[in-house]
Amino acid sequence: MRLLVTRPEPDATREAETLSALGHEPVRAPLLEIEFLNCVPLNLDGAQALVITSRNALRALGIHPERERAVQLPLFAVGEATAWAARQLGFGEVTIGPGTGAGLPPIICREVHPDNGPLVHLGAEKVAFDLKAALEDSGFELRRTILYRSHPVETLSESTVEGIRNGTIDGVLLLSPRTARAFVRAIERHGLVTQAKALVCYCLSKAIAEAVVPLGLASRVSQYAREEDLI
Repeated sequence: MRLLVTRPEPDATREAETLSALGHEPVRAPLLEIEFLNCVPLNLDGAQALVITSRNALRALGIHPERERAVQLPLFAVGEATAWAARQLGFGEVTIGPGTGAGLPPIICREVHPDNGPLVHLGAEKVAFDLKAALEDSGFELRRTILYRSHPVETLSESTVEGIRNGTIDGVLLLSPRTARAFVRAIERHGLVTQAKALVCYCLSKAIAEAVVPLGLASRVSQYAREEDLI
């Protein structure tokens, strides 16, 4: 199958390589661009642990001037892929979550106590799950430090537009609601709503599938849990 890969780089390239190994023909069409904010203070004073729910946060931390101080703290990582990347960055004590932000609070509450100090969540400007509210309900202080922003891409490349127009692209992979909404806007902007109805949208969640409803596209929702690492 010829599939659009819409994740931001460098994840788009990695996912394209995986699809190629499975016999598909990936077409990279990132619909979000990542802006790292490496001058933002991490606000680590008195913190007992960090929480990271995306690999992009780790990439931003990797070029942050406070990196060496941060990796000395225990870390709660959203899932296995983020945990692996954290260890590569230098974290020694990593607790692995179930793959979603919503699954982290019970683990945090079991492993640490609010009286031992605040937690610091290093992440994006916009998050899929309100970790702060969930943990504050359990008595924790959670500081949010924004290390990156994502910006929607407004247009598709000429080759991608032509592929959708002439029917040589079979489907599109959509792994976040923001990406799905950016895809809908791009399709409408290029006047491809009719042609796009031939595509199958492979969506990570029901919320993502609902975002493409305005286009009337066929969608399939993944039955497998994945990390909430975007966006």
